[in-house]
Amino acid sequence: MEALPDAILQYILAHINNARDVAVCNCVSKRWKDSIAYIRTLYFPRNSFDNPSLGESPDNIVKRMVSTVAQLQELVVYSPFSPSGLASWLSLVGLSLSQLELRMDNLADNQASQESPSKLDCIGAARNLETLKLWGVLMIRSPKWDVFPNLRTLEIIGARLEEPVLTVVLQTCPFLERLLLLGCEGIRSISIDLPYLEQCKLDFYGQGDCSLTLTSPKIESLEVQGCSWIRVPETQHLRNISISNSAGRVDMIDFGNLPVLEFLSMRAVQWCWDAMCKMLKLANEVKHLYMKVEFTGDNYDALQPFPEIDFVDFFNSHPKLRKFDIHGAMFAALCQRNSLKHVDPGFLIPCLEEVVITVRSPLNAEQKMSTLESLLKYGKNLRTMVIKILQMKSSHSSADDFFDEICRLRYMNHGIVRIE
Repeated sequence: MEALPDAILQYILAHINNARDVAVCNCVSKRWKDSIAYIRTLYFPRNSFDNPSLGESPDNIVKRMVSTVAQLQELVVYSPFSPSGLASWLSLVGLSLSQLELRMDNLADNQASQESPSKLDCIGAARNLETLKLWGVLMIRSPKWDVFPNLRTLEIIGARLEEPVLTVVLQTCPFLERLLLLGCEGIRSISIDLPYLEQCKLDFYGQGDCSLTLTSPKIESLEVQGCSWIRVPETQHLRNISISNSAGRVDMIDFGNLPVLEFLSMRAVQWCWDAMCKMLKLANEVKHLYMKVEFTGDNYDALQPFPEIDFVDFFNSHPKLRKFDIHGAMFAALCQRNSLKHVDPGFLIPCLEEVVITVRSPLNAEQKMSTLESLLKYGKNLRTMVIKILQMKSSHSSADDFFDEICRLRYMNHGIVRIE
């Protein structure tokens, strides 16, 4: 290493980012210590200060290390820190930082919200950020931020927040292209208006009764968990949609046309039937459809099974469907006795290549077998059919008979059908 030119040594050491490794390199020689100034990233893991230097606080150690770097571009701190410590670091490197990731660890610390400046306030010094990631953050008071003109990615994972505070935070990031809010509690209704947003992933804790309005004409990918009311009026570029609600019911969806939709995932214990029908109707261009909804119904007290869904009408309404993941209730709805009574001789499922079916009950075994056989018969391009037998419980011999029929189907179509 000593024989290497300075430029090559600096290039090699610039790829070291763990704070402990950087500290070790600092002690090798004066030449190495001088080359450390050219690193671009500093990463402080959770256990960075389990054995701190005598007489020096973790905040001061971080400050000393960042002060040795000429143009620090990325700072990641998972170890504990104070607001004053963060303020001192960002006073040195705030203007050069393009990426900042902090484990705030103040979710349960209501006292922290009264600090001035707070940890959140201090982040405003890094006004040239392109990416900001925050973990475990309490947001019950609006941070004193100016606009972040370069911020394109905002990720907040694990947060307790007030709706007006989140609104203020988003207003300081008008040029966001990617927004991720995971494990956030305290939200009942939120309106997001970001004209440049392309990717949005939202996960709200609570009773599953949040309402969301998203106005982003460039949105391409949307994932929402925990909302019962969703309105997205501008959807011309929307390619991927995932809607789930593990704690409540999806009551209402209001989307614009979806001309380029490729992937749709619908998950929840319960969807209102009108909302489900509307979503499926809008998704007539979808290529990959994933459905795991157990019940429908218009109120929480009545978990109702799906009504009958006509097999032919469904596939005629989704002519570009290539992959279909279908679970329990939806499969049962397609397997009603009248669904395959009147099939036009020219009917085909033109694009379907893969179907994954989860079967949980041997009830209506004859109709289910008829539907499986119809998928094979009319899906001329079908390459793979995966039948997943999930927790099928029955003391009656019908379960064994049904499984025997599925095994027979696999034997007759061994190049396509497999059982899991």
